[in-house]
Amino acid sequence: MTPNVGDMTPNVGDMARDIADVPAVEVITTVAVHLMSASAVSLGLAEDGERHRDLDEARKLITALAGLVTAAAPEVGSYHAAPLRDGLKSLQLAFREASAVPDDPGQGPGEAFTGPVAAPAPRGASR
Repeated sequence: MTPNVGDMTPNVGDMARDIADVPAVEVITTVAVHLMSASAVSLGLAEDGERHRDLDEARKLITALAGLVTAAAPEVGSYHAAPLRDGLKSLQLAFREASAVPDDPGQGPGEAFTGPVAAPAPRGASR
């Protein structure tokens, strides 16, 4: 017995109610995590990563993530924003490391939103 096509059509009203039940902070963090995951794959950081490495795609994803995190931070509060910022910075640094020709400071992916990103100085390094 084949299902009726009408039974397979999603009920938009039910979907809207389901979405309405999800707090905005959860939607924002979920989207950010998806962008982080996709960025990591495009940077070649996933298992079998070199096969999926695409720095052009990674740049776009990291820039989108930076825009989202920067815009959402005041709305979601530091409890949620801090780990998103940390993840973003890690991806920006990984991009710099993966690039054969490094971007000028402030020109890397997402740095228009975050400002220049630099690796922290090693412990014990003099200033």
